[in-house]
Amino acid sequence: MRTGLAADASNYWLRPDIGVPGSQVISTTRAGGASTGSFAGFNVGGHVGDNYDVVRANRQVLYGQLPPASTITWLNQVHGTHVIHAPSEYVEGVEADAVWSDEPGFACAVMTADCLPVILADVECQCVAAAHCGWRGLAGGILKQTIEAMPVDPSRLVAWMGPAIGPTSFEVGGDVLAAFYLAEDDLAVHPISETNNKYFLDLNILAGRQLLALGLDPSQVSGGDTCTYSDPQRFYSYRRDGETGRMVTLILKK
Repeated sequence: MRTGLAADASNYWLRPDIGVPGSQVISTTRAGGASTGSFAGFNVGGHVGDNYDVVRANRQVLYGQLPPASTITWLNQVHGTHVIHAPSEYVEGVEADAVWSDEPGFACAVMTADCLPVILADVECQCVAAAHCGWRGLAGGILKQTIEAMPVDPSRLVAWMGPAIGPTSFEVGGDVLAAFYLAEDDLAVHPISETNNKYFLDLNILAGRQLLALGLDPSQVSGGDTCTYSDPQRFYSYRRDGETGRMVTLILKK
């Protein structure tokens, strides 16, 4: 991983083709970037203790990959279910965990370091959205709230699930299973051998189930195969490191 060279960072980003003409999707990694110490790499989180001038420099590299005059929706994420519309409800730091837009130039964005970022777009790119899906948000209905806010039929939506803590790394207790009404033998649950009331949980399976239940077609749901915890060279992970930076996943209607 190279640090101190923010201009190189964009070479390492994920740019999935979700099959929606007129959209642009970026999911950053920690590689490249100007941050140092616990935040080494391309940290875009201004709330984690990193030098904000360095964070701003990293963010400027990201802006440079977007159309001129684009706005990135930097939210104050609280593991809740509040969804806002950009531009009508957006100001920097607004408390929300999902954002959607039907106007060009607004990059709907969420920051993560283990939680699951989910981007959504209708097939004609009339509107796009990004949702921050930790277990609390998923259990509380963040995806339902986001999809219901978008003025299109869910069957016309495409979803991509970005990098998140994987199913062999996300250790939880029975309280988290109870929040999802999950039994120990559920496919999303993997009991930890010889450990009482401890399990590995698959956020990707849970999010995928919710997306299908909300009306998305299985062929229009992708991603969910990249673990942040197990790849310290590419990704920040709060569970792994504690004090750490943040990646951002965004979708823009051009």
